[in-house]
Amino acid sequence: GRPNATQLTTQPRRNCNYNTSNCHCHFRRLLRLLFTRPPTPTITMKFSDISKPSKDLLGDDYTSSVTLKAKGKAGPIGVTIETERSPAGTLSSKVGGKFSYAGLNFDKLQGKADGSTVLETSLVPCTGCKMTFKANKGADLGIEYTAGSITTTGSLDVLNMSKLSASSICVGVAPGVNVGGDLSYNISGDKGGLSSYNMGASYSNGPLFASVTSASKFSQFNVGVLYKVNSDLSLASSTTHSASKSCDVLAVGGSYSGLSLGTVKAKLGSNGVTSACLVSEVAPKVNLTASGSISGGDLSTFKYGFGITM
Repeated sequence: GRPNATQLTTQPRRNCNYNTSNCHCHFRRLLRLLFTRPPTPTITMKFSDISKPSKDLLGDDYTSSVTLKAKGKAGPIGVTIETERSPAGTLSSKVGGKFSYAGLNFDKLQGKADGSTVLETSLVPCTGCKMTFKANKGADLGIEYTAGSITTTGSLDVLNMSKLSASSICVGVAPGVNVGGDLSYNISGDKGGLSSYNMGASYSNGPLFASVTSASKFSQFNVGVLYKVNSDLSLASSTTHSASKSCDVLAVGGSYSGLSLGTVKAKLGSNGVTSACLVSEVAPKVNLTASGSISGGDLSTFKYGFGITM
C-alpha cells in the first residue's frame, strides 16, 4: 500500500519508489549533472606551433650569448631591461614596456641601443577574434580567429604591400591528431603569385608526440619526435626527408629534470656539434641558463653562453 508520512520522511531520498517521485528524483540528478559539471576546456594552437614540443626541447635554452634580463613593474606598466655582451666585450641594452589602455594592448614597446624601435599591439574586437600589429624593420597587420577547434591566422605587409600570408589548423580531427597548412602570396613585384604552400600534422598519444610538416612546396618533409620516458626524462629527434636525401638527422637530444640543481639538456647535431645546457632557479624568481657547445673533439671550437633572468 501507499507509505505513510513517517515512512516517507525516514526513507532515504535515493529510494524514490513512490509514484512520480522516482521520475522527479532522476530529473533532479540530471539537472545537477548538466549544470554543475565544469565545461570541457577548448585547446587552441597555431599552425606554426604544430611541431612545438620537439622543437622546444632541441632548440630552447641553447645559447652562445651572455645576457641579463630584468623584469619589474612601474605602476601599470611591465618593464623589461635586456643587456647583452658582445664578443668584443661591449654592452648593449634594450628597454621595453608592456601595458594596456582603453582595450588596446601594447604587448611590446621596445627601444634598442642602435636607436631602432619595436612596436607590437593587439586588440580583441569580439570573442574568438584578435587583431595584431607588429612594426620593426617592416610593418605587418595580422588577424587570428578561433571558432571551435579551428584557428585561422592572416598577415599583410602594410609597409610595402608586398606579401599576404595565411594559415589554418584544426585541433582534434581525431583523438590526438591535429592537421593544418599555410600559404604565402606575393602581391607585387616580379615574383607575384603564390610563393609558398605547405601542410602538416601532429599526433600525440600518452608519452609519444610526432609531427610531420612539408617545406619548399612539398619538396621536403620534416619529422619531429618527442618521447617522455618518465616524468623526468624526455628524448627528441628532428629529421628531414627529400628526393635528394632520403633521411638527414638534424639533431637528437634529451632533457632530464630529476636533479635538484635544475634541468639538464643535451643534443648532438648533424654538423657534429655537441651542445649542453643547464636551466636552474638559483634564487626565488632568479633563473640561470648556462650553455656550452663544441665541434667534435676540437677544444678550440668551444663556445659558451649564459643568461640570468630576474
